[in-house]
Amino acid sequence: MKLKENITIEEVLGKKFKVRTIQPLDYGEAALTHYLHNSKNPESRYYKEEAINQVKKFLESTESKEEIDHEVAEDALQGLLFDFQDEIPFKAPENPQFKFIDLFAGIGGFRLALQGLGGKCVFTSEWDENAKKTYKTNFGEIPFGDITKEKTKEFIPKDYDILCAGFPCQAFSVAGYRKGFADTRGTLFFEIEKIAEKHTPKVLFLENVKNLVGHDEGRTFETIFDILENKLNYKVHAKVLNSMTHANVPQNRERIFIVALHKDKVERFNAFAFPEEIPLTRTIHDCLEEGKLDEKYYYHPNHPYYKDLSYAMTNPNTIYQWRRVYVRENKNNVCPTLTANMGSGGHNVPLIKDQYGIRKLTPAECFAFQGYPIAEYKLPEVANSHLYKQAGNSVTVPLIRRIGERILDIL
Repeated sequence: MKLKENITIEEVLGKKFKVRTIQPLDYGEAALTHYLHNSKNPESRYYKEEAINQVKKFLESTESKEEIDHEVAEDALQGLLFDFQDEIPFKAPENPQFKFIDLFAGIGGFRLALQGLGGKCVFTSEWDENAKKTYKTNFGEIPFGDITKEKTKEFIPKDYDILCAGFPCQAFSVAGYRKGFADTRGTLFFEIEKIAEKHTPKVLFLENVKNLVGHDEGRTFETIFDILENKLNYKVHAKVLNSMTHANVPQNRERIFIVALHKDKVERFNAFAFPEEIPLTRTIHDCLEEGKLDEKYYYHPNHPYYKDLSYAMTNPNTIYQWRRVYVRENKNNVCPTLTANMGSGGHNVPLIKDQYGIRKLTPAECFAFQGYPIAEYKLPEVANSHLYKQAGNSVTVPLIRRIGERILDIL
């Protein structure tokens, strides 16, 4: 039975994802897209069986009366390979120079940067269903879900060079409750530890909020440092870098970056150095959309903050914020740190004054302030509140790329 002409990848995956409160332990969609991405690589063996099962499940749900066995499903799976890459905006390189995995992947900032440097992503995981949609839209791959599940970890290939993880930061953030390892989100670092201990990749490339360094009087960071250096045998390099001073991106965003090099696998593990500062030549206008935008982004005279905003917002060349009871102007003329809750209205929402009035940033503008190539990077049809959250949680892509270049120099 030949099914190459009968089914498409979109039919197998379904036209839309269902947003679920509790994620089922169903790995079919993720395994299928991972298999298709790695069909020419040895990593495909980690995903093939589950991918065949996913196709078989789809075929059995159709009206076909033919019996679907393993051979038929595998034949259909091979048929999907022919047109899989056609509509993917950001394709993996044909001849990758290195391999990496993308944990807590969000919307793919690490992937976008490292693919641009010649890397091949061989595994990705992300919990948030709406972030998964954005990831699939741009990379054609559905991330696996809950990385705390041992079954999820079993799909990770054994051999890769770099483990990337912008592990959840709310537990350490000055914008949150700062509970650190007392918060379940903080304990997700220990999932990275388990994976690194089992696989011993050459490099761990981690990102978190600046406050991680001083949290719990430094004890949280000391714990992370001790595990990486003394238990896992990595040389740890860590530094706080700012997107506006180290990536030529007009956003004042400080983050801690950790690059850990395995002492037995990287000969020059002591030689790594983070990138130096570079001039900021780009302005907020390089990230703002032109012309009059949809009315939903503008504040109107009947808004309770309008009088205060119109009085204080006079400079069209910077970004303001409403800070509960007053308007804050960013004197450095760049975007303030984007946050995950900026789409909820009220406190800390970035605002600009254009020739048509006072308005919020659009989701596309927020992605641009994180260095995404917004002309090519596609935003899916999800609520704007989800897109704001995704932008606020993301890494700044050009900064990841600059650090990635330094890692590759060492490797």
